[in-house]
Amino acid sequence: MEVAIDGFPCAVTIKQEFPQSKDPDRSLRLALDIGYSLSGRQHHWGDRKRLKLEDMLGIVLRELETRAVEERQRKLDEEQAKEKRRIRWERAMAAAKEKASEAHFGSVLQKQAKQWREAHALRQYCDALERRLDVAAEDSPDIESARAWLRWARGYAESLDPLTQPPTMPSEPEFEPEDLKPYLTGWSPHGPEAHRSAWGPF
Repeated sequence: MEVAIDGFPCAVTIKQEFPQSKDPDRSLRLALDIGYSLSGRQHHWGDRKRLKLEDMLGIVLRELETRAVEERQRKLDEEQAKEKRRIRWERAMAAAKEKASEAHFGSVLQKQAKQWREAHALRQYCDALERRLDVAAEDSPDIESARAWLRWARGYAESLDPLTQPPTMPSEPEFEPEDLKPYLTGWSPHGPEAHRSAWGPF
């Protein structure tokens, strides 16, 4: 049967202690079991010569009450541990988003610097091409085509240069959970109770 104390259920089993015994006294003895406890205290009682099972019911009830208190405390400890994990996970997620944002902004900056270097090199090339055209003969058959190419090249270098207009702060990216994984040091991006690696935080 199931006994509930302060809302905490406990299975209580009452049975013959020696059902196979041919001794009538032994076969009539009853035993009561409430299952093993984490504390390792007594969980089994039975009829004895000096003391019957019904005489021990007060001890059994006290044990059940003790277990109810322990179970309440265990659940409270679990809830507190869960809340602490949630707080730690939220902090880890905030730090991961910050690191992922820094990596994103760094990538944008490096791309702009690369484009600026390319634009700078193209302008130098255009200047050299213009000097070459200045000394070319005006009646050269390809002079107009070369000047058209120079105009296009200068426009292209201008479009490539990120400093043509002052660059603004890039917008904050939207990260997928997997984008944050490298910055979470063992936490799952899917929640504090999701699977964590063996070396992750607990």
